[in-house]
Amino acid sequence: MSTVSTVKGIDIMQAAPVRAIAIPTFSDAFRGIESLLMSGARRNAWTAVLEDRRRAKDRVETEHVLEAAATRTPQAT
Repeated sequence: MSTVSTVKGIDIMQAAPVRAIAIPTFSDAFRGIESLLMSGARRNAWTAVLEDRRRAKDRVETEHVLEAAATRTPQAT
């Protein structure tokens, strides 16, 4: 956006300030790629944690069933 100023009766057009655009360095690009790859690794790690929790829950349920079966008295026929 530009503005108009008047100096000694002459209109002067002033341009908006120009922003410098930084060119990414190799290390910036490498960090970006690493970030993308690590997000996948974090997702895989979280999936593994959830799977471990599911197996632990299944293990506890199996222990309860086995304990209940072991303490049950045989029925007389």
